Amino acid sequence: MAELTKNQAAFTKPIALSKRKMNVQAWRETLAGYVFIGPMLIFLIIFTIIPILLSLVLSFTDWSFVSPIQEINFVGLQNYKTLTQDDVFLTSAKNNLVLVLVVPVTMMISLILSIVIHKHVYFKDLFKVIYFMPYISSVVAVAIVFQVLFHPSFGPVNQMLTSIGIDNPPMWLADMDYALPSVMMIMVWIGIGFNLIIYMAALQSIPGDLYEAADIDGANGWVKFRSITLPLVSPTSFFLLITGIISSFKVFDLIAVLTQGGPAHSTSVVVYYLYTSAFESLKTGYASSIAWFLFLGVFLITLIQWYGQKKWVNY
Repeated sequence: MAELTKNQAAFTKPIALSKRKMNVQAWRETLAGYVFIGPMLIFLIIFTIIPILLSLVLSFTDWSFVSPIQEINFVGLQNYKTLTQDDVFLTSAKNNLVLVLVVPVTMMISLILSIVIHKHVYFKDLFKVIYFMPYISSVVAVAIVFQVLFHPSFGPVNQMLTSIGIDNPPMWLADMDYALPSVMMIMVWIGIGFNLIIYMAALQSIPGDLYEAADIDGANGWVKFRSITLPLVSPTSFFLLITGIISSFKVFDLIAVLTQGGPAHSTSVVVYYLYTSAFESLKTGYASSIAWFLFLGVFLITLIQWYGQKKWVNY
């Protein structure tokens, strides 16, 4: 019996030492991981999380950032109540909802172009670069170019319309009825390149055997698009839909350069109104409430999309 106990101890001791070494090694690996992510985590906390929490606190005040901190005055939900009665804010929110239409239009055009280029065009890489150029170009430069193109009197667009017999062409960016559609056309033109690159990558991952089997069954192009292409690129479409809608709510630089929210706030969006409230009207508390309204709105739309994707996204 004593000999059996000694044998058990002889076997147990190496196992215990092995477990101890594994624990030390796991602890060292964990520590090394925290050392590597530490700087980024510190910057994230200081420059992202803390400002977000501070903006939430400021949204319940009427403080201006040029005033001393001692003058912070808590007003409760007054800023959020004012939002519901602010005509400019309501117009900006409505314009943002209209701008969401840019996303499906851009996706549809990009998908059609990507299919054509993928199947029927040589020098695919060249066309990728051509369509991607507007996306990587400076938004300020693009906006200035379109300001020239859409000039009411001397712009090439109106001169072409006049030459074909249209006596009173639209004023485009200077017209309340055409300013927002003009901005939407520019956004579509800019966004096509990114969507096209992502769709072409998705198309290349679809097995060719599926199309060959469909050809054997006598399926035409529309049936193959509806039954093969569209379902298999649905995860890509879902990704582009979410990122596109979030981007449409963040549009600022294009509006700031093209129209400054005019004419008569017809192109004002929530982010631009937030900027003018914070840095022109110096209403920091009110601007913070606008920021949180925007955050909650985008978060709610994203949740709805995540719930709806279960019914049309095929993984």
